[in-house]
Amino acid sequence: MTVYQDQIQLTTQGHGEMQDLTDRVQRIIQASGIQMGMVNVFNVGSTGAIAAIEFEPGLKQDLPALLNRLIPPSREYGHEQTWHDGNGHSHLQATWLGPELTVPITAGKPVLGTWQQIFHLECDNKPRSRQVMVTVYGE
Repeated sequence: MTVYQDQIQLTTQGHGEMQDLTDRVQRIIQASGIQMGMVNVFNVGSTGAIAAIEFEPGLKQDLPALLNRLIPPSREYGHEQTWHDGNGHSHLQATWLGPELTVPITAGKPVLGTWQQIFHLECDNKPRSRQVMVTVYGE
């Protein structure tokens, strides 16, 4: 088995911003030379999330809005009692979605549905520089 690792650097504008990573992940898979296996995409940090969605304008609005209804911005979270930084909801939203996604690889391409893309969601309440680790493994 071969393992190949690279990273994607992102600059975000703040809470609710989504970025499509699909093409960048595909380029890393191609660079790995792996034809069959898995790719893991992992956000380094506790206030960003990685997942798959149909990356279109409506859902780019709907997902952050839904998360804000489920886990609203508030100064009442226990996190605020420690840090007073206004981002308790950011940690909870990112945890709800998760920091990583693993996708099968076949014929050197991620196995995604026609309307399915890999994305990063910024949950923090301020702009961030993000490191997304991409690990490809297989043959």
